[in-house]
Amino acid sequence: MKVAVIGCTHAGTFATKQILAENPDAEVTVYEKNDVISFLSCGIALYLGGNVKDPQGLFYSSPDELSKLGATVLMKHNVTAIDNQAHTITVEDLENHDITTTSYDKLVMTSGSWPVIPPIPGINSDKVLLCKNWAHAQELFHRAGNAKRIAVIGAGYIGAELAEAYSLKGHEVTLIDAQDRVMPKYFDSAFTDKIEDEYRAHNVQLALNQKVESFETTDDGVTITTDKEAINVDLAVLCIGFRPNTDLLAGKVEMAKNGAIITNDYMQTSDPDIFAAGDSAAVHYNPTGKNAYIPLATNAVRQGILVGKNIAKPTVKYMGTQSSSGLALYDISLCSTGLTYEAAKEQGISAEQVIITDNYRPEFMPTTLPVTMSLVFNPDTREILGGALMSKYDISQSANLLSVCIQNHNTIDDLAMVDMLFQPNFDRPFNYLNILGQAAQEKLTTVKA
Repeated sequence: MKVAVIGCTHAGTFATKQILAENPDAEVTVYEKNDVISFLSCGIALYLGGNVKDPQGLFYSSPDELSKLGATVLMKHNVTAIDNQAHTITVEDLENHDITTTSYDKLVMTSGSWPVIPPIPGINSDKVLLCKNWAHAQELFHRAGNAKRIAVIGAGYIGAELAEAYSLKGHEVTLIDAQDRVMPKYFDSAFTDKIEDEYRAHNVQLALNQKVESFETTDDGVTITTDKEAINVDLAVLCIGFRPNTDLLAGKVEMAKNGAIITNDYMQTSDPDIFAAGDSAAVHYNPTGKNAYIPLATNAVRQGILVGKNIAKPTVKYMGTQSSSGLALYDISLCSTGLTYEAAKEQGISAEQVIITDNYRPEFMPTTLPVTMSLVFNPDTREILGGALMSKYDISQSANLLSVCIQNHNTIDDLAMVDMLFQPNFDRPFNYLNILGQAAQEKLTTVKA
């Protein structure tokens, strides 16, 4: 079996390893247009903020490791065309520009994503940088040293983390977003209001509910003109989202409107000899039961492994995802899973929500910390649809428990009474998630009354 793997970050790396583990006789060739593989882009802000001292730790594999496993790894090789009828690909060696055409039996599309770059006048400036790969991370690290004023455009996870990292390094930071809150896709205002207060306390200027209209490069930096003001900075970083790198398969396999490749439960595309995973593919989103585009490393890793398990024949089904994610800003942990209340309503899903705050362990202990929690649920079926948590206490594993609840179609009644340990060092007789479930029960009782 001759397998071509196009792209080798998370999904491509894990697909290659799993293919060779399951099929040691397979002829696997990896085509990667960059000079590195397996870069954890989620660590860029940690690197820029100085938390990660050795950036080589952000790589968890290498061409040498994959070669030792039996793969042929062709770095700086760009696939320029796919003929799925003939089962061939055309490849350019980016160092000597040789063009070759080679055949495949199975093709794995793990070509990832690229930052969205809208057609804004002046955006192609050398003072407007991107934040995605290792080359971007290096440039951001070196260029920021000479930049006193930095604008971060986009207040999603990446932009939020960059704004924090640069503010803690002493830069004058402006965080710009067209939405009226930071991270609105993940958290309600009860959460984001607190984070916005932290930004202000750390001298980050919030330019929210503002649409960028143009960039003008000057001798001193770049002027960003929004629909409300002009913002002068030394450097701007664009973080407004990602689009799948799937142009090579346009018209050849089924895709979502944004170009994300649709797969079945075994990661096969509409062409059974082509598989897709990671940022180039849609995910099966369990809270809605529909496909969605959610470019997360966790999704990529799992999908990549499934490609390897199913490349020879359909064997292991995709469990789907809850899009569980988290970050820490100014020592505050924030985690979310599943649908927000707003997202549920936008998609026409019957939903109710409770938001409460309670301490994670008893007040008689020497210390305790408050946890703010949200639970989104269907009032008719009582099934949990989503949740979020925020605290200076580590609440990450609680978000994972909520993710399992969504995966398994658990109800608010299950959460209210599920058995969890009690010991005053750790929690109350009822864990704070039990209390959250009980609050949801009470809300439904009040609504019905």
